[in-house]
Amino acid sequence: MDRSLDAAAFLQIWQHFDVDDNGYIDGKQLDAFFRHMLEKFGMKTEEMTEEMTEDGIKGLRDRFMSAFDTAADQRLQIQELATVMLPEEENFLLLFRRETPLDNSVEFMRIWRSYDSDSSGYISATELKGFLQDLFLQHRKSITPEKLEVYTGAMMKMFDKNRDGRLDLNDLARILALKENFLLKFKMEACSQEDRKRDFEKIFAHYDVSKTGELEGPEVDGFVKDMMELVKPSISGTDLDKFRKSLMGHCDINGDGKIQKNELALCLGLKLS
Repeated sequence: MDRSLDAAAFLQIWQHFDVDDNGYIDGKQLDAFFRHMLEKFGMKTEEMTEEMTEDGIKGLRDRFMSAFDTAADQRLQIQELATVMLPEEENFLLLFRRETPLDNSVEFMRIWRSYDSDSSGYISATELKGFLQDLFLQHRKSITPEKLEVYTGAMMKMFDKNRDGRLDLNDLARILALKENFLLKFKMEACSQEDRKRDFEKIFAHYDVSKTGELEGPEVDGFVKDMMELVKPSISGTDLDKFRKSLMGHCDINGDGKIQKNELALCLGLKLS
């Protein structure tokens, strides 16, 4: 591989093969990518002839994927490809790879609220720059203002799906590898009353990260986000704020700005014994 490849060149290669712009390449896109790699990165002519067959491409793909497909989903994620193609100093995408992905929308919403500093419902380029700068500091890496500008621009190009110059909730969820919606595990409408009570206890415990017996701040945000996405997979920060206000109006019976466990149960049609 060409180890002088920088983030901008990497982005060009990625966008060429991620033709449907979904953050990964698979199927025929993968085969085209490996064919390109064989042509681009210096194999001898006789080796090329042998490897460029369908079986040769498949063999190369299988070897590569067994080593670098960390999610084991037969897809090549942008972060996985960055690991291989970018030199250490350029591989800023790895900063977003945690030991385990975010598994709770509460922490995700804590991050969202922290960097959506003007409460616009979006992360602007300036707010993203602050997020990246803090991320570099957390990883004890230094970065020049010029590099920070480059990285911010690259991240906007990679993850700003609708090209409006700002990131929405779904864009940031992709960056931070947020796990599947916790509420998808439950089918409350098909359960008995006892089953619903048991599931409610699990759900409340999941969002009550502070273990106070009430939801507040990002705990409410995380619950609202997951609830909304059950019926509308793609939501904006503005959508979330509107639904949050409505939920608080219905559920915050004592008006303390929090949702008590019994308050949420009543909103969901449950009576806790």
